[in-house]
Amino acid sequence: MAVQMAVNSGASLWGPLKELWETVEGAVWRRQPESVHLLDLQLKKHKPHFLSLFKNPPRSAEQREKVRKASTEGISIQGQQGSRLLPEQLLTEAFILSDLFDIGELAALELLLAGEHQQPYFPGVTRGLVAVLLYWDGKLCVANSLRSLIQSRHGKTFTLELSAELVTITTRFTDELMSQGLARRILTLVSEISVTREFERLQKERGLGNEKHRKEVSDLIRECRQALADSLFSWTCQSPLSKDDTLALIGHLETVTAEADGSLDSVNLALVMGLLYCLDVSFLEPGNEDREDLLQALPLLTEKHYVSAVHARLVEGQPWKVPGLQAVCRLAWALALRALSQLPQGAALVEFTEADEALTDQALLGGVFLFMTEGMLGCQGFSQEEFYTRRLHSLITDFLALMPMKVKQLRNRADEDARLIHMSLQMGSEPPSSLRKDLDHLMNLIGEFYGKDPFGLELALEFWNPTESLQHPSMQGSYLGMAMQRPPHKQVVLSKFVRQMGDMLPATLYLPYLRMLRGLANGAQCSHYCFSLLKTNGAPHGENLQGVAGSPVSWEHFFHSLMLYHESLRRDLPSADATQYRPPPLRGITQREMDGLTAFLQLLANIITWSENARLALCEHPQWTPVVVMLGLLQCSVPPVLKAHLLRCLAAFAKSPEIAASLWQSLEYTQILQTVRAPGQRQAAGIEVELNEIESSCEEYPLTRAFCQLISSLVESALPVNLGAGFRAPGFQPYLTFLREAVFLPFPTRAYRRPAEKWEVAEAVLEVFHKLLRDYEPQASDFVQETVELQGEQVAAHKPPGHTLLFHLLNDSPTLALCLNLLGEGTRLLDTYAPFPGKAHLEAAVLHCLALLELALHKQLLFMELLRESQASLLVCPLEELLQGVSAQSRKADHIVNIARYLYHGNTNPEAAYQSAKILRHISRYPNIQARLVGDFTHDQAVSDKLIAGFVECLDNEGAEEGIEKGDDSDPEKKVARLRHETQSHILNLLITSLELKSPNLALYLLGYQLKKPASSTNLQDPGVLGCPRTCLHAILSLLQRGSEKRSGPVLTSQAPHLAELCYQVIYQLCACSDTSGPTMRYLRTSQDFLFSHLQHLPFILPGDQIASLSQMSWLMKTAAIELRVTSLNRQRSHTQRLVNLLLDDQPLTQHAADGEMGMEEETRSVSGFLHFDTVSKVRRKLLSVLDAIDFSQDAPELLQLDFFERAQIEQVIANCEHVNDHGHTVCNVKLLHRVLVAEVNALQGMAAIGQRPLLMEEVNSILQQVVERNRVRRSLSAKRQALQSWRSLVETLLTACPTDLVPPEDRQLIIRDLLLDLHDKVLSEDAAGELMPIVAGAVFTLTAHLSQSVLSEQQQGAGLEGGSSSGFASIANSALHLILRKLLSFILCTGGGFQRLRAHLYGSLLYYLQIAQKPEEPDTLQTAGSSMWERLTAPEDGFSKLQRENLAIVHSYGTTLMEVVCRDACDGHQIGRMLALAVLDRVLSVERQGDWLVFLCNSGYLRVLVESLRHDDHALQTLLCPQPPLLKPLYIYESKMALLMRVARTGPGAVELLRCGLVTQLMECQVFDMVPDSDTNRMFVQRDSSGFIPSPAHRYRQILLPALRLFQVILTSTTTHHQQGAAQVLQWMIVHADTIQSLLRCQRLSMGILQELALLTGIISKTALPGVLEVGGEGNNAALLEAQGHVGRFQRQSLALLARLAGSEREQLLKQAETGAPGDPAERREDMEVAMQQVCANIMEYCQALLLQSSAQAQYSICLFSPSVSESSRDPARPGLYTLTHTLTHVIHTRPASPDPCPPDLVLAPPLSRVPPLGLVMFLLRNSAADFFCYQQSHRQNLAKLTSLEQLPPEELKELCQALVAGSGGLEKISSVQRSLLAKRRLVQLINNRAKLLALCSYVIETCLFVLWRHLEYYLLYCTPTDPKDSLLPGGAPYRSRLADDSFGGLGGGEGRGLGLSRISLQDLEQLQRDLTAGFSEALQRKLLEVESAYSQVRSRYTFIQALIRRIRGLLRLPKR
Repeated sequence: MAVQMAVNSGASLWGPLKELWETVEGAVWRRQPESVHLLDLQLKKHKPHFLSLFKNPPRSAEQREKVRKASTEGISIQGQQGSRLLPEQLLTEAFILSDLFDIGELAALELLLAGEHQQPYFPGVTRGLVAVLLYWDGKLCVANSLRSLIQSRHGKTFTLELSAELVTITTRFTDELMSQGLARRILTLVSEISVTREFERLQKERGLGNEKHRKEVSDLIRECRQALADSLFSWTCQSPLSKDDTLALIGHLETVTAEADGSLDSVNLALVMGLLYCLDVSFLEPGNEDREDLLQALPLLTEKHYVSAVHARLVEGQPWKVPGLQAVCRLAWALALRALSQLPQGAALVEFTEADEALTDQALLGGVFLFMTEGMLGCQGFSQEEFYTRRLHSLITDFLALMPMKVKQLRNRADEDARLIHMSLQMGSEPPSSLRKDLDHLMNLIGEFYGKDPFGLELALEFWNPTESLQHPSMQGSYLGMAMQRPPHKQVVLSKFVRQMGDMLPATLYLPYLRMLRGLANGAQCSHYCFSLLKTNGAPHGENLQGVAGSPVSWEHFFHSLMLYHESLRRDLPSADATQYRPPPLRGITQREMDGLTAFLQLLANIITWSENARLALCEHPQWTPVVVMLGLLQCSVPPVLKAHLLRCLAAFAKSPEIAASLWQSLEYTQILQTVRAPGQRQAAGIEVELNEIESSCEEYPLTRAFCQLISSLVESALPVNLGAGFRAPGFQPYLTFLREAVFLPFPTRAYRRPAEKWEVAEAVLEVFHKLLRDYEPQASDFVQETVELQGEQVAAHKPPGHTLLFHLLNDSPTLALCLNLLGEGTRLLDTYAPFPGKAHLEAAVLHCLALLELALHKQLLFMELLRESQASLLVCPLEELLQGVSAQSRKADHIVNIARYLYHGNTNPEAAYQSAKILRHISRYPNIQARLVGDFTHDQAVSDKLIAGFVECLDNEGAEEGIEKGDDSDPEKKVARLRHETQSHILNLLITSLELKSPNLALYLLGYQLKKPASSTNLQDPGVLGCPRTCLHAILSLLQRGSEKRSGPVLTSQAPHLAELCYQVIYQLCACSDTSGPTMRYLRTSQDFLFSHLQHLPFILPGDQIASLSQMSWLMKTAAIELRVTSLNRQRSHTQRLVNLLLDDQPLTQHAADGEMGMEEETRSVSGFLHFDTVSKVRRKLLSVLDAIDFSQDAPELLQLDFFERAQIEQVIANCEHVNDHGHTVCNVKLLHRVLVAEVNALQGMAAIGQRPLLMEEVNSILQQVVERNRVRRSLSAKRQALQSWRSLVETLLTACPTDLVPPEDRQLIIRDLLLDLHDKVLSEDAAGELMPIVAGAVFTLTAHLSQSVLSEQQQGAGLEGGSSSGFASIANSALHLILRKLLSFILCTGGGFQRLRAHLYGSLLYYLQIAQKPEEPDTLQTAGSSMWERLTAPEDGFSKLQRENLAIVHSYGTTLMEVVCRDACDGHQIGRMLALAVLDRVLSVERQGDWLVFLCNSGYLRVLVESLRHDDHALQTLLCPQPPLLKPLYIYESKMALLMRVARTGPGAVELLRCGLVTQLMECQVFDMVPDSDTNRMFVQRDSSGFIPSPAHRYRQILLPALRLFQVILTSTTTHHQQGAAQVLQWMIVHADTIQSLLRCQRLSMGILQELALLTGIISKTALPGVLEVGGEGNNAALLEAQGHVGRFQRQSLALLARLAGSEREQLLKQAETGAPGDPAERREDMEVAMQQVCANIMEYCQALLLQSSAQAQYSICLFSPSVSESSRDPARPGLYTLTHTLTHVIHTRPASPDPCPPDLVLAPPLSRVPPLGLVMFLLRNSAADFFCYQQSHRQNLAKLTSLEQLPPEELKELCQALVAGSGGLEKISSVQRSLLAKRRLVQLINNRAKLLALCSYVIETCLFVLWRHLEYYLLYCTPTDPKDSLLPGGAPYRSRLADDSFGGLGGGEGRGLGLSRISLQDLEQLQRDLTAGFSEALQRKLLEVESAYSQVRSRYTFIQALIRRIRGLLRLPKR
């Protein structure tokens, strides 16, 4: 039967097994709650793998054939469609792999495919070699899983405290495995698998790569064997093995061989310890609560066959290959039997238990204790397992406690042997060779075993019986510390053993006993007991000189002996000036004495290292004086080894600062290192000579190393400044010089008998350098050359040692060169991956070198700064530049490369990688170095690949752990985890720093971007694709992506929050940088789906670290904002849509079908998404959830409570210690503050200060705690601010940048509503932090703006529907809008007096909100007036009015408090805030009817302040008119003020109040109105500012003038009762600025702007320049009145002249100019210009009408404004006056040149009559207006028709309509069709309203023209009497002349000359006038005018007015000729 064979691309021998291990690790070690269920599934799935442990799938011919055909027919791969053709080479490799490991061909192929996939993780290794690693890694995963499962069992030795459910699962599973023969399978595998054998096989098939690969393979194989052995060991710890398994284990151990040094390897050690646990019964303590259960389960008690079988095998078996191992097992069995014999159940086993003595003897004969020392303790793995230590401890103590007679025998035999040796020595013969040394070996074993305590268990405490209570801090709570409680029996026996062995001690046991004591004194408490023992052993009284009375093992004896040696040897000291320093022959100390002294000194060193009490007690003893005696011996002629031990003892003493200080002086005094030369001394003496002559010739350096150790210890405790004062320049300098020049610099060139010692020397001296530089802080005094007086001479003082070291490191000195060479040598040796002598010491030396460089980089900035300030003559160079120098060894600039290469060894040497990353981070801050570094790193491709691999490896490291305190380095695993985490942080910070610098930089290189081309051209790929290596970017993404597919979210965010924050920051920077943004975002979007997968897990909630979680979210949201913007711009709608839905949806998330698989909430979500019922539970919008996660409250630290320090001074000191940290937060440097405060405390003098020191220090501590809390609060606030800012930018991007049609308008409004309400709720809570308010205000502003825009656009789109539904306004309900308004107003009020800039945002929001209720512009259909007043009053209230009314009620409910805030802000403060406050006032006043706000504004004096501020603005406004582009703030504020004043003036009371406040007077004093800019400067300006943003001076002037004119116009319109008073004031303003106004009125070049000014100006003139106004204003003197009359006359004349220009052909010119003028829409400009010209004409005609009406109600007495002339055809040469007048008319109308004819002589003094316009002008204007009216009416109708059928308009027409509102043609293309129709609608409404306005103006001009024409005709044709030139005194002339001449308010009032001129009107003129007008006022024109009335005036006002006037004019024209 053919099997279905498909290849698993994940490799069934690796991928699933890796998954199994991750599950087991998650459940057992990481305690992940969800893993228990997964584990159960995995165990069921992988049970066959455990049952057939390490068995490979067999090979078969069928598989081989299938694989062979894969290159031609292809092969199917799981998870991929179809079959895939594989290259021949791959298949060949598969067959090799299959033969190599004896695995199935398909499995081999799978491994190779997986190897190919995993290759990027193993740079420089081929897929075949990777497959080898994966094969063994799969095996290791199974072995590790098995070990973890067995360790999780419940048992007798330890517990992992796991859940009962998990323990049940694992126990059941492992029991089943064991019953199926697991133990025997493990033993078989352990013996079968061998690194050597495997390597031979691999070597044969070329299955081994470079050194690293070899090491990785060998490590994997070793770890597999170890894990299997550990599994068996763990089982035996917890549960006993069955009989067969135990015998199998013994059988395996029989065949075990030892290593070359006699020790066991760690695998066999684990099996031995497993057997020892099998034979262990010591856990059956009487007090053990599980004792009964354990007894039942113990086969030693329950199975007799078990005991008999084991007994037979151990007692009668063959000799083992390792006899010592057999002896250990026999001893363990003997002790087990002895223990069993003491149990009641042991009675049944009496036949075996009696053999315990014999077994023990056999074990002793086998050298059991010697083998335990050498074979077991000598194994490297022994100290790495706590339960090995515990079992061996129980073995030793059981032997001593259970076999006391055997111990006694050993002692007796030792005494006997000692006597034999003594006798043979006395007789001079050789001692017998058969002597046994069992007791020696036992003591050595105890000393060796307890001398190492890697887990800090202090098991040796059992050997000490506390006879008296010890006052020891670490002993409280232990029974050892209580005197009254009886210690256990075992402890009594053991302590007795220690004491008795010391009694009557034979000489042969002296050394072993001391060694045993040294081991037992290991630990804080043990050392104290040992010290007490040696103290009590001394003779109490009257000891003689030889110390016979006391025990030889006592302090008394030791120190007495030392003194005697010193006395004896001191006599042999050589003289200082001896020609040759040669040690004389040793006279006093034999080798045996040497050994004894060495052992004693080691014991002493151990005790005083651990016990400070012992140090002080011994040192202060008056008779022993150990320090003095030792220093004395150091001067004597003793071997260097002994001196080394003496120095190590002194180093241990130096751990106490009190002793260290005096030890320095003693050291200096004894001149161990000669620091002072005698005057005649020719040669040096002391340690330097010993080093150069004795140690160098012996090639061993114990003394030098010990001296370095002493100096290191002394430097750490105390470093006296005045060392050697009086004899030399004080200081440490001579010692440093010796260490540097005699020890460090020559160390590489010296010869070493023991190669490892080279690195020991380097480590010892570099440790001192490291400590000196670490404790050095550069001071200004270090750079001042000071001198000291020495024996009458001034000599240069020494600098601090750190200063000297730093100086050497900042120069190209031999010290720096050697450090860098050492680093290069270190990389070379470590790259071999082979063990070599002194490897650990080399690594330590390298670490110190790296630390020195890091410290130098850290301290050099301050050092150089102080050096520059001091102007000293030192020359130094920055270290980062020195590091770029060329290496003397490699001849390359590779120092930094060497440093970076330590990252490649991050797995094996994490601390070096950490220091390397720190150094690189320091260097990366310098931009000038980055480019060169990139060059160095990429110079050699092989090195470059290694470097990147090193960085990636450090980032990928799974052993990193965050949150471990720096001081908590007691646990080495935790320390390594912390270092790995910090290395990752430094690498990420390096990337962040580098990304801010210009390209090329390190970050681009490490993240995989192009360096030789622009970074933007990079095409990022997954690792391995197109040869792309695995880069730091891939590592960062894999860190972040871990767990992102699960419901719990990315693992890193919770496990390592700060690391996750840095990772997100790197991603953000890559996306934000223009060079890297494109490739990065493309890669994240396509390959990773990064943003979606992370955003769906927002918000990240970390209860323990809120700051980090906020920062993570902040960077992620910023990146999301960029992504939304970019995808929107690129029109990648699907991407944008997904993200928008994710962030804004309130429906549960449904995975789209495109995703291909179900997401987080599988079934329920898809069902609910499919059905779409209303019952679907809504979820909180993602954006709102993120906002919820930002806690607005912030608890501030309490105020400092100080008793001693001055608060103000402390605050000042704290401020001085503040700096900006890496994250940009301003925080206080706590360490610096601590230094400052402690220095302050130390500086206090006097007894009182000393007494209060503890209290002072307590207060210092409280200050520091307070500062730490302050720093936390600042960091917290900063994080919240940053997160909120990012949230805001994301929200704004969503609303602004994303296509609006992605979110339906109704949803959009509801989303904005939710966001606004939530934001307000958070910010209005009582404990909200004020620092967050500005960001919230900004967000509220944006949201309100978009809400307003959304509602308005919905209103526009739905305008065809009902005006306002009852439920609410638009999609958002009225109640929601009201709630928003209330919260907004509350927010404004809660900001109080401060936060004015913040309120600016809120005022903006309020304006946007109020805009919602503003009724949109409606088309003026000219029909609205048709409805009756009643209909309008009873019409239902529309939605806008209703909302506006309700809004107003809410605003009023806040009363005067709100008014006060807004008014205050409007009057004073920040400019933008003032503008917006003014705008708010304007808006509220525009809608309120009651007038409360206006009353408050007036009564509270704010209005007066505003009015009076106008005069103060004058100067600022004047500066605006200079040609340079100024700041435009004053202009904008002025415009805002004027807008508000205009709003106030729109009501009668408001206008009156403004006049009362002196508004016009203030504006009169403003000189800015007179500063009309010159057109030339204007032109210059235009050339200068091409941007168009800053308006030209003329435009700016217009912006100042127009608001004032509008304001006057509004005041004139509003003041009804006080109209004359207001008009008089405005006229006064016009007279003050008459020059400006006249220049405007007679302006030669009319433009759009000037026409706007004229439209307003003529409107004001028409209401003010009137006779009645002058009468009100002219109560003063006559001169002023006359001047005013003159001005008014000029205004009148210029207005009429202007009418002549605008009514004539200049009009057409202007309209053409508008169409071809400045950029913009010509159609719109033409419309504006038409309106402006019509307005001017209407105003002037209104003015004429007003003048006519004011002069007289009857035409008979009315003034005449127009001369009785119509056309040029009536010209008569005999009448020059009339000729001039008619000629002028033609000049005005047709702009032809003036007549060349000279004036007649009688007109020389008279003003030219050309100033009087003809009546024909009015006629011309009437005719034109009538014609225009019908054009406008037709246009109006057409546009109305278009508006009603907007949907049917062709696209071209729509486009044309939109063009006016959209700048540029490109902008129009991007607009959606909906938007386009809205724009077209808006444009049509504009056009319709424009035409309606023009129709109104035309209609008005027609009416006024008819009225003026009628009054003039009535006068001329009825009352005017023509004058003959010969007789000027006809009756009709007089009244006319007197009216024109005397009535100064007449329209043409120019004095008598005018009267004379006009008095010459002849009868012919009047007849001509009648004829012309009859012809001009034709029937056609009359019909037209009547049509105008019927078409327009009927629905407006003054109906039948035109009809009546036409009738009258017609009547006048029909009068008979005179």
